[in-house]
Amino acid sequence: MSHDHAGHDHTPKVTADNEMKTLIAFAITFAFMIVEVIGGFMSGSLALIADAGHMLTDAGALALAYFAFRFGRRAADEKRTFGYLRFEVIAGLINAVALFAILFWIAYEAIDRFRNPGEVLAGPMLIVATIGLIVNMLVFWILTRGGDTEHVNIKGAVLHVLGDLLGSVGTIVAAIVIYYTDWTPIDPILSVFVCLLILRSAWALLRNSLHILLEGAPDNAAPEAIEQYLKQTVPGLAAVRHVHVWMITSGKPLATLHVRPAPDTNPRLLVKQIEAELMKKFEISHATIAIDWPEDTATDDCCLGDDLQQGHEHDHSGHAHDEADHDHSGHDHAAHEHGHEGHKH
Repeated sequence: MSHDHAGHDHTPKVTADNEMKTLIAFAITFAFMIVEVIGGFMSGSLALIADAGHMLTDAGALALAYFAFRFGRRAADEKRTFGYLRFEVIAGLINAVALFAILFWIAYEAIDRFRNPGEVLAGPMLIVATIGLIVNMLVFWILTRGGDTEHVNIKGAVLHVLGDLLGSVGTIVAAIVIYYTDWTPIDPILSVFVCLLILRSAWALLRNSLHILLEGAPDNAAPEAIEQYLKQTVPGLAAVRHVHVWMITSGKPLATLHVRPAPDTNPRLLVKQIEAELMKKFEISHATIAIDWPEDTATDDCCLGDDLQQGHEHDHSGHAHDEADHDHSGHDHAAHEHGHEGHKH
């Protein structure tokens, strides 16, 4: 059995820049989300409230990224051998469920607005939406400067902010239309459009969270693909089986597999080559590799039934032998009794 000791630290690489800029972006986004909710109720704009719901997704994504950085640095212990990496996934699942609840509420309000249009104050709506656009541009700039912009949490947060930029633009358009035409149905129409943006993010978050919690394989590292790739690229590899791939958290895949070296192949070098290929092709930094030695292949799973049958026959023959011994000892005991009675007579 070989274990990648170099990659034994299960926690993702965290930089101070990533952690700090994520916290700043979260504080700005969450603060303006509250302002947008207040502005939405004061102006009567459902589009503003819907955009605030979208900003909630941004704040949730940034909070997840921040807590993933913070908790991910905690060392593993006896009870949590992978540390707290799954905290991000659990929080993502809760966030997705909350988003669906917000979506249903906004959709219900939009239908009611179509039936009973209300007054919308275009001026305050336009001001708040414009400030929201500026805030989203500021958050986008903070997230994309310095640090590790390729980190999965940072990339996810940037995508959320880009979606919210579209929502702010839509709200500004609705405010301008209402200001010049007094056509208030544009407000619930744009709110439904923003809901569709949130729905896509919420569904992706829910699906990804459940996939990780169910220990599904990453999209780019299916077991069949790993098996075929290793057979084609690693010399001295005779067979690969029992490939299992799962994710502890987003962007952190792990794998276990059994390999059988070809004759005259150094197992240690083979394991090192496999680890290198798994990292290069599938970004699997932690792999546990078991060696199937050639002399062990005779007792593979396919032969398990024959081995069990042979073992059963062996046990049965031994049982028969014990019964024979038992009968013989019984016979000796009877002869001893008969001799004893003759002696008494």
